Amino acid sequence: DVQLQASGGGLVQPGGSLTLSCAASGFTFDNNYAVGWFRQAPGKVREAVSCMSGSDGTIYYADSVKGRFTISRDNVKNTLYLQMNSLKLEDTGVYYCNAERRRGGGEWDDYWGQGTQVTVSS
Repeated sequence: DVQLQASGGGLVQPGGSLTLSCAASGFTFDNNYAVGWFRQAPGKVREAVSCMSGSDGTIYYADSVKGRFTISRDNVKNTLYLQMNSLKLEDTGVYYCNAERRRGGGEWDDYWGQGTQVTVSS
């Protein structure tokens, strides 16, 4: 079965750091897949935090996390990471990982992890 297993969330004080991991299984986790991290704060819509294209590794960061978060992937370990530094109260939310690719015929493979809770609080 295809699975993305997110982990690494927790409770951290403002200014602290966390590293999220997303372990992929059941499919070939390679550069045919674009990957990303999304988050959803209470009462808000899910938003993209950081994404990495599969083809050329182009990286996107939301303005709110630029300079603080770093996305990376290890295709050998089938794992996606999000290093989060200088965490702020507004970074609180459920973080989801995603992997997607476009197949022939215009169809998409689009996989989501189950989410990991990040709470930034003093």
